[in-house]
Parts: sequence; structure tokens; C-alpha cells
Amino acid sequence: VTPGQVLSLCLLLAASSGASAAIRYAIPEEARRGSAVGNVAADLALDPARLSGRRPRVVSGGSKKYFAVDAASGSLLVSERIDREELCGALSPCTLSFEIVLENPLELYSGAVEIQDINDNDPVFPSSQARLEISESVAAGTRFPLESAQDPDVGINSLQTYQLSANPHFVLDVQTRVDGSKYAELVLEKELDREEQRELHLVLTALDGGSPPRSANMQIHIDVVDSNDNAPVFNQSTYKASVRENTPSGTLVTKVSAYDLDDGPNGDIMYSFSSHTPAKVRELFTLDSDTGELRVKGQLDYEEMKLYEVYLQAKDKGVVPGVANCKVLVEVVDVNDNAPEVTVTSVYSPVPEDAAPGTVVALLSVTDLDSRDNGLVNCFIPPGIPFTLSSSLKNYYTLKTKAALDREEASEYNITVTARDSGSPPLSAVKHILVQVSDVNDNAPKSSQDSFDVYVLENNVPGISILNVSATDPDLGRNGHLSYFLLQGDTTVGHLFSINRESGALHLLTSLDHEDQMEFSMMVQVQDGGSPPLATNLSVNVFVTDLNDNAPTVLYPLPNSTSSYTDVVAPGTPVGHVVTKVVAVDADAGYNAWISYTLLQATDPTLFSVGLHSGEIITARQLREDEAPQHTLVILLKDHGEPALSASATVSISVAERVKEALTDLTDVTPPHDPRKHMTFYLILAVILVSAAFFITIVSVGIFKCYKWRQSKELFNSSRSTLYRTPGPFHHVDAVRGGFTPPNFYHQVYLTTDSRQSDLLCKKPITSSPLGSRQNTMRNGEPGLYHQMVGTASRLPTPAEQAQPNPDWRFSQTQRPGTSGSQNGEEGGAWPSNQFDTEMLQAMILASAN
Repeated sequence: VTPGQVLSLCLLLAASSGASAAIRYAIPEEARRGSAVGNVAADLALDPARLSGRRPRVVSGGSKKYFAVDAASGSLLVSERIDREELCGALSPCTLSFEIVLENPLELYSGAVEIQDINDNDPVFPSSQARLEISESVAAGTRFPLESAQDPDVGINSLQTYQLSANPHFVLDVQTRVDGSKYAELVLEKELDREEQRELHLVLTALDGGSPPRSANMQIHIDVVDSNDNAPVFNQSTYKASVRENTPSGTLVTKVSAYDLDDGPNGDIMYSFSSHTPAKVRELFTLDSDTGELRVKGQLDYEEMKLYEVYLQAKDKGVVPGVANCKVLVEVVDVNDNAPEVTVTSVYSPVPEDAAPGTVVALLSVTDLDSRDNGLVNCFIPPGIPFTLSSSLKNYYTLKTKAALDREEASEYNITVTARDSGSPPLSAVKHILVQVSDVNDNAPKSSQDSFDVYVLENNVPGISILNVSATDPDLGRNGHLSYFLLQGDTTVGHLFSINRESGALHLLTSLDHEDQMEFSMMVQVQDGGSPPLATNLSVNVFVTDLNDNAPTVLYPLPNSTSSYTDVVAPGTPVGHVVTKVVAVDADAGYNAWISYTLLQATDPTLFSVGLHSGEIITARQLREDEAPQHTLVILLKDHGEPALSASATVSISVAERVKEALTDLTDVTPPHDPRKHMTFYLILAVILVSAAFFITIVSVGIFKCYKWRQSKELFNSSRSTLYRTPGPFHHVDAVRGGFTPPNFYHQVYLTTDSRQSDLLCKKPITSSPLGSRQNTMRNGEPGLYHQMVGTASRLPTPAEQAQPNPDWRFSQTQRPGTSGSQNGEEGGAWPSNQFDTEMLQAMILASAN
């Protein structure tokens, strides 16, 4: 804290409380340095023990510091030589004003010290000798002014009287001017007789009122001349005139006039300054000896002297000239020639931006040397700034805040203080005060967005940076230094992600799997370094995008199965008949899960064809009676990923008229030479296999239902994105789609594990993922075994079909808007199934055997 700021606060407190105390002392001039003026602590009722801690000091105007406060004793001491005559001249009383500033708490006391005059100056005559010519015809009572002595002391120590040496003709008459100074005149008491005495020698003594008194002598030599009957006479004894200060040299002040009744040289009058006129007046004014015109010669200053007494005399040109005296009172009129002066006593800068309105910023003092309206000063500052200027003490102004400050809006203010007096024309002065605003932590971190969406390819490299969380804080220094934290709302997030505290870089610690979890949500907290700190929470959503890392999986026919899945078709079946369907799924999503079916190998390539997108095996031409009884087809399944992954499925198809023939081809149980051989063995074996398959199917379906039920609960508990989200980790039954669908529409069928009904959702547009995949696959589908019964032809049920009497085949198909069905003659929908039980199978085998 600077001394100026302390003074500012002291003056503010003193002004607001209205309890500033005033003390007065009196000391003689020329007091030696260190002498005590008075006890400030006692006079102000201050605690002497605390005085030193309150750091008392004296503030006064001017370049010299005449007083100081002894903090130990509380005394006011003289610190500079004090010459009353130098300070005040002829003014009395002579007073020095000062202010005492105390801290802790801040207080301001004003005081004044009257400088008492001591008799340290002798009276001084302008010259040591004076010569007078007095005609013998001068009548008794005539007065002759004498040179006045000057004494710079005042009061009783100034010039008090004059004394004249003893003589028979003259007495001394001491007169007092309007300013209190003394002057002497010789008064002729007894007429002179030149024949009796031609000259006289007198001694004039000037005495002051000191103890002991000081004096000065002047020799007066009087020459007695012959008479000049008439002396000049002024029209009036006192003239009055007024002149504006700063009047140019040569300006006429007034004109005096005298007349003389004598003729000739005894009647010719010459004007001159009387011996009573001080030398300073003669420097400021000039008198025309012939015309009696009094003009300005020097520079008049109202602030230096307001009234001048000019003493003039008129003397004729006689042998013994006659003399007349008059007085001219010249009043100096003030003009507005002094601009106000603004002094910044203290500035409290920087100001905290949370400073309350009314906080003192600066203290200013204003002075104007002019008088009356010319010295009446008003101060003001420009509008539109959060500051106000008010007067606390006389000639003091306080600059305060009037509204809340905001460093982020304005970090500093260059305030222009204008002081203008009330003169005509007015004069003004300008003072610039630079006020800086210091920062406080009043801004929380801000980000351009409240949430961030990040897309990461699965199977990523651990440790990569996936996002730079960015935020800004307009505060400065520690208040604007940001730190980033990952809030541990979900424990799994802390194991998978980390964030750089300084840069906000979000790192992935491990490799992610789209099929395991597609979305992660976390909260990032951005906190500044203020005290107390301010923080902002940002939401971050990480979406795991799919890669083609899963090949298609064949659900039907079961791969690597020991059972023979053979579909039966009767001769004469027309073109386009659906014989069976290859069912497959792909654990990937989007295009990576789209499966296309291609006939890779066939016993007769012209007999059957496979739907490119549906996997349906249909007849390419009408079956003839002479067709081969057994056909094997190898189907290539390939997804649309980059690179594409593939799998194959083998389908067996029998061409038979009756079920018995199909069973014969399948089981090959009766040789041509012995149709009944081993029939009982095969019958028992078939029953055992069917029973075992039924039991295994029931157990598998139960386990699968439980697994799907648990996955459905996890699906509903997990959060989903609205734009780039892909279905959860379920099998996608793409093999049952009925044709290619445009990428911007799809059907979704949601299936529950305990419901045979499906909820068909409306079409909705799909936005491309960063990998360019389209979400056109079904959300969920239960694997099932599908087969087609054509006409009256029949086939053997598979063990899985026997184990599941009423299979629920569910699938979804892609469809173009406004159309139904599928391409290439493929029909969408569910295929009905023939259900077989154990008794029917046994009856069919017995009928065939018979």
C-alpha cells in the first residue's frame, strides 16, 4: 500500500464520518529544528502506546515540510526553518495548515500553526539623508512628508513610531495608513526666517515596538529659501481608480490635476511620485510629469496585491517651489487568469473486479488561485464509465466505483478528470488517472459444446488418443488454468479410459469390441485453479463402430453335423418352387452383416438356384421323372465387409415321389437282395436317436431362451445413441431377407424370448456410419430350422424338428418402400413347417417296410 493510497482512504473515512478534528498551535518564527510545537497525541486524545503502530505523518501543501510527528512521544516537531516574513510578508496572522494521517484505523486530523513574529528586523529608511527646501513664507501648520522607514516585522514588532530631534520650528506628526503602516510628516510649528537661519539639520528616528526596540535614523537637511507665495493645489486629496489584473503596460489608470495661482515658473506644475510611494509601486506604475497621467508600467497580479496606494506630489517651478500632495487608491480587479490545478493524492490500483460499489479508487485535491467565481471549481468525469466523482472535503474529490466491474469486459480505465472554474470565460484543467482492474475467479470454464460424440473402430490399439476435450476460461493466471478430470460414475469407464489432466486428451486404455459393447457414456469435469475453484461438467459419448471381424455362421443346415439334412422334392415340381432355405447369421453390423448367397457347387447346376439375398433354394426348371434321386448343393455365404468374409453350407435334396422312396434313399436300410434284413435294429436305433435328439433339443432351447432373456434385459438397461447406433450383440438373421432394400429404409422386428408375436416398427432413415455401413439388418432373430413341404410330397423331420414340435421361425426382411415380396421371385415371410412326432415316424417306417 502506497502512502498516497493510505491518505486517500484516510480522507474518505474522515469525510464519511464527519468527525475530523482540528487543532491549533502557535510558535515563534525562527524556532530551531526539532523544537516541539505541541503534543498531538494528548490534544487528539490518542493512545501514545499505539501511536507508533499507527504510523502518524504530516501532510501539507508546498514543497517544504515544516512539521513532523514524533511517533514515540506524539509531539509535533519543527522540521524546517520558519521565516514568517518569507512565508507571509505583511500578512497577519501567519498560519501554516497541515493534516495528520493515522493508520489502523485510518483517521485524518487537520491542524494549523500560527507563526508568531519576533523582532528580528531593524527598520530601514530608503536613504540615510533627506534634503528639503522650505520657503520662509510657508505658513505655520504646513506639512512636509518624509521618507518612510520599512520594517518587515508585523504587529508590535513592526514600525510603531517616529521621533524627531529637538528643534524650535518643526514637530513630527505620525500618521497611519489603511494597511496599518506608519509614516511621518514634518509640521511647521513656527514660521521660518531665512535671515535668522538659512538651514536646519534634523534627525528622524524610526522605532519598532520590540523589546528592546530596534531603530533607524535618517538625517534631514532643510534649506530655507525665499518665499513662493502660492503652492500648487490638487483638485482632490484622494483619487480612486480600478484596473484589471494582467492589464497591458501603458494602460491609463487615472489622471491627477493640480493648479497654482502663481504666474510664470512659480505657477508651472510638475507631477512626481511622493516620497511616501514604495519602490514596488513605482515599478508597477509610471507618472507623466507634465500631464499627471498615471499609467500601468508592470504586471499587475490580483493574487499578489489587491489594492495599491500611490502617493503623488505637484511642485511648481518657482525658485522655492510650492508642493502639493495627493493619494491615488488603485484597486486591482481579478480576472480568470489561473486555471484550476488537479493533484492526484493517491490511486488505489488495481481494483478487484468484485469490488463493491462505492470503493474508493483515488483522492484528488483541486486548487485555483483566483477569487470568487473565478476560483470556484467543479470537477467531473465522462459518463458511461462505472465510476463517480464526489466532493468529500473542501477542495478534495473522491473517485469511487458506482457499479460492478468486469475485468473480462474492460481490464483498465483511463479516466479523464476535468476541473473547470466558474469564470468567464471558464478555465479548465485535465488529469488522467489509469485504473487497472485485477482478476477474480468469477467465470466457470466454458466449452463450445456440452457433449462430445466420439466414434472409435473396434479392435483399436490400446493407448490411442480419441478426443481432445477443449474448454476456455476468460479469467487470468491460476483462475484461468484448467484441469480435466474423468468422473468415476461407471467403474468400467475408469478401467477403459483416462484423460490428461492438463491437455484434456482422452485416451483409450484397452481394445474395444463392438459385439461386446457399442456405447460408453462418461462425464468429464473441467475445473479452474481459482480459490474456490469453479467447474463445468461435459458429457462424452464413445461409440464403437463395427469392423468386419466375424464370418457368417450357418444355422441351417447345421454344419459339421452327423445327421443328414435332406429336403425332398417331387418330380414335376414347377419352376420357382422354394425347396428349402439356408439360414445364416453374422455377428457384425450394417454392411458387414449383410450376407449374399451363391451356388458354388451342385450335382446338376441347371436344376436349382439360390436367392442372392434370401438364401432360398428354388427350382430353376421343372423336375422330370428321370432326374437323379439325390442332389448335393454347396452354398457360398459371403458378407459385404471390407475385406469380405465367407462360409459355406452343404444342402442335400432328394427327388422322390413318395416318402417311402425318400426314406429308402436316406437310410438305405434294405438291400435289394434282402429288404427285411436288420430292419428291427434300424428301427430301434432310429427311436433311440430321435429320443436323444428330442431331449438335447429341449435342453438347448431352454438354455438359448435363458441366454436371450438375459441379453434382452441388458439391452433395455443400456443407453442408445439416436444417430449412429448399431444394434446390440445379437445374431442377425440376414439369410431370411426377401430382397435388397435401399440403404435409407429398413424394417426392424423385435422379438422376445417368450413371445411368438413380433412388433413391426415403422421405417426410419438411417445415417451412414463413419465406415459407410448401413444399418439394414434385423435387430434380433432366433435361429430356427426351416423346411418347405411342396404338394403332397413329404420328407423326414430332422432331430431338431422332432425335438421342437412347434418351432417359432421368426425373421425380418428388407423391403423397398411401397413394394412387397422380394427380387428374383423370392417371397418374404415365414415358411410353414410340418410337424412330426415319434408315432408318425414309426408308422411311416413300418409302412415302408411292409
